[in-house]
Amino acid sequence: MSISVKGRSTMALYSSASCIQCHRVRFVLAEKGINVEIVDVESDAASAEDMAELTPYNETPTLVDRDLVLYDAGVINEYLDERYPHPPLMPVDPVSRARLRLVHYRVLRDWYALAAQIEAATGKKADAPRKQLKEGIIAANELFENSDFLLSDELSLVDCTLAPLFWRLPAYGIDLGKSAPAVQGYIQRLISRSSFKASLTTAERELVLNAA
Repeated sequence: MSISVKGRSTMALYSSASCIQCHRVRFVLAEKGINVEIVDVESDAASAEDMAELTPYNETPTLVDRDLVLYDAGVINEYLDERYPHPPLMPVDPVSRARLRLVHYRVLRDWYALAAQIEAATGKKADAPRKQLKEGIIAANELFENSDFLLSDELSLVDCTLAPLFWRLPAYGIDLGKSAPAVQGYIQRLISRSSFKASLTTAERELVLNAA
C-alpha cells in the first residue's frame, strides 16, 4: 500500500530487508523504542515509487517524520538521537563525542567500505577485501578490552553501526576464531540485546543461518 507522506501521524522508514545501512537505523529505532512503520520497498512497488520521489538518490534508508524527509543512515541516526534523547546514544562532553565520531568515521570508511566490496564481489574477488576486513578487526581487538562497548560503558551510535557489520561476518565468510576474544565478547553483548534482535529482518536472520 502506498504511503502518503504529508500529514502522516506515524514515522516511516523506507528500508531494504538485507541492507546493512538500513539495519543501522533499525537498531537505533529499536533501542529507543520509537513507534515507526518499517516499509520494505523491495516487497512494495508502490512504496518504492514513493521513495523515488522523496530522495534524489532513490536509496534506502529514507526516513519520513511528518513533513521531514531524511536520507543517509548517519544523518538519520543523529536526528533520532537528538529528537528522542532517551536513552542517549552519544556522550555529553564534546571531547568524548569527537573521539567516538572519529572512530565512527574510520569504521565507515575502512570496514564498511570493505564490507561493500565483499557484498559486490563474486568468487575469489571477495578474498582480498575479506582478508583485509578480518585482519583489521583482529588488529583492533584492544579497543574492545576495557569497556562493555566501544570506548564507552554505554551503547553509542558507533555500536549501532558495528553490530550490523559484525552480525554479517559469517555471511562474509569471516571467522575470527580465537584471535580477537575481546571483539567476540563485544559481539555477543550486542547481538544478545533485545533491541538488536528486534531490529533483525527475516532476511538478516537467514544470512547467518545459511552461513552456518
